[in-house]
Amino acid sequence: MASNVAGALAYVTIIPAILFIVLEQFKSDKFVRFHAFQSLFFQLGLLVCWIPIMIVGWIPFIGWLVLILGVIVLGLGGFGTWIFLVFKAYNNEKFELPVVGKMAAEQAAK
Repeated sequence: MASNVAGALAYVTIIPAILFIVLEQFKSDKFVRFHAFQSLFFQLGLLVCWIPIMIVGWIPFIGWLVLILGVIVLGLGGFGTWIFLVFKAYNNEKFELPVVGKMAAEQAAK
């Protein structure tokens, strides 16, 4: 499998990302490992942001407003970022997200 395809597939779910990190075939490919780690860290970051929004969403009225805004901002923003990252990986570009990109680069270099 080509590195750009594997890098793009790493963003599909956490399963391909984990597989690309542990499979011997991709252990030496820093491009694929970078995108696999960035995918995991990005998805973990989204989950961490969703948890307080979901908890506050249980509060009547104000919580519902926070939940609706959270879905719009985090949901659409996360989806747009995800599409952008898949596109960059498929075009053989290494785009680092502000926080998780540096962590992914450090992990991929190991």
